[in-house]
Amino acid sequence: MDENWYRLDNVAKVFLAAHNKRNPRSIRVSCILNEPVDADVLQQALEITVKHRPQIQVRIRRGFFWHYLEQTDTAPVAMPETLGPCPSLYGGSYKGVLHYLVTYYNDRINIDMFHAICDGTGAFILLKLLVLNYLKLRYPGQLNEVSLPDSASSDDRSQNSYDHFYDDSNGPIPKTILNKKKRAYRILSRKLPYNQLQYFEVHLDSARLLKSARKLNVSLTSYLGASLMLAIRADMPIRQRRRPVTISMPVNLRKYYPSDTLRNFFNNVDVSHYFDGTETLEELAAEFDGKLKSSLKPELIKEQMNRYQSIEQLFLTRMVPLFIKQPIVRMFSGREEKTVTAVLSNLGPIDMPPQTQPYIRGFTDFCSTDSMFITATSYGDDLVLGITSAYSGTGVIRRLLSMINESGTDMYMYATEVIR
Repeated sequence: MDENWYRLDNVAKVFLAAHNKRNPRSIRVSCILNEPVDADVLQQALEITVKHRPQIQVRIRRGFFWHYLEQTDTAPVAMPETLGPCPSLYGGSYKGVLHYLVTYYNDRINIDMFHAICDGTGAFILLKLLVLNYLKLRYPGQLNEVSLPDSASSDDRSQNSYDHFYDDSNGPIPKTILNKKKRAYRILSRKLPYNQLQYFEVHLDSARLLKSARKLNVSLTSYLGASLMLAIRADMPIRQRRRPVTISMPVNLRKYYPSDTLRNFFNNVDVSHYFDGTETLEELAAEFDGKLKSSLKPELIKEQMNRYQSIEQLFLTRMVPLFIKQPIVRMFSGREEKTVTAVLSNLGPIDMPPQTQPYIRGFTDFCSTDSMFITATSYGDDLVLGITSAYSGTGVIRRLLSMINESGTDMYMYATEVIR
C-alpha cells in the first residue's frame, strides 16, 4: 500500500456503529489438522503470512467524519486459545492494537477477526495462506513447491471494492432505495445471560446431504434454508404467524465483480415465507430455491450494491460529523435486524493444494450474532455447520438437526458450555 492509512468500506462502518457486548461483530475461521499444533512453528508461519499480506496489520482510528484504518508495525503473536470463538476485538473493553487474533488449541488453528477488517471469504484466504506456511515449516522439504493460486497485488487485496465498482450511471440514488422490508418473526426465546453466545459445530456427510438436496431438485443452501424455516415454524406462537420467517444470506460479491480484496465485499439477500401450517419440506424447499435464484440475478445484485453504496456518496452523508452519524447508523442497523429471523451463510467448499490434504482434517467458521447465525463450510466429505445462538432455548437447533438426521445423514457435534 502506498499510504499508511485508508478509508473503511461502507459495511465496516455499520459494524463499527452496531457492535455491542453480546455481538462484537467478530468472525472465526479455523483449520483442524491431523496432529497437535506446534506453537513455535505457528508463530513463524504467522510472521511470514503478515509480511505477505500486510492488509490486516491495521488499527482503527477515529476521524471527525468517519473512522479510518491505519497501518501498524505491531507484531502479531500466536497464543493458546483462552477466550473462545469470536471474542471482542474492538471497543472499550478491548486492550489490543490489532483487530485480529491467531490462536491454537490442540489440533486447531484459529483466526478471529473483527468484521470491519474483512469478511468470511477474506478471512479464509488468510487462513489458507497461514496453514500452508505452517505446513511448509512443519515438514521442511516436502511442500516447497506447493503454492496457492494467487496473482493479486497488495493494492488488489486492500481495495475498497464497494467504492471501486460503484456505478452511478443511472443517477446518484436509485429510486428503489425507498423500498421497505417487512418486520420478520423473531425467535421468542430468552437470551442467554451475561451476554453469552453458544456455539455448535456440527459435522455432516456432505455427499449424503447433497443427495438429499438433489432429491428435491434444489441447492444445498435452499435445502438448509427451508429446513431452518420449518424448525423455526414449530416454535412460532399463533399470534406471531402473521409475520414472515425471513432467512438472510450473505452473497459474496467477488462472484459478480473481478475483485480480489481481503476486505468486506458482500451484500445480503433475503428469502421470506408466511406459514399457513400445511407446508412440506419439498414444497418449501422448491419455493425457497426459486426465490433465492431470482434474488441472485446479476442485475439485481449489482443494483442492490449500487443502492447501498449511493448513500455513502451523498454530500450530506459525508459532511455530517461522526458523533451524529454513529447513532443514526446504529438505529438503521437495529431496524434492519428486525426484518431478519436468522442468517444462513454458505461459504461453500474450501480448497487446498492436494499435497496438503494428508495433514488437514477440515475447516470450520462462526460469526457472532444477536440472534441466530448458521454457516456452512465443506472440505472433502466433511460439511460443517457453525451455529451461533444468543438464545437459551435450543429447540430450533434440535429440530433442524433432527430433520437433517432423518434424511439419512450421519453427524457428530461439539458445543461450547454456557451459564444458563
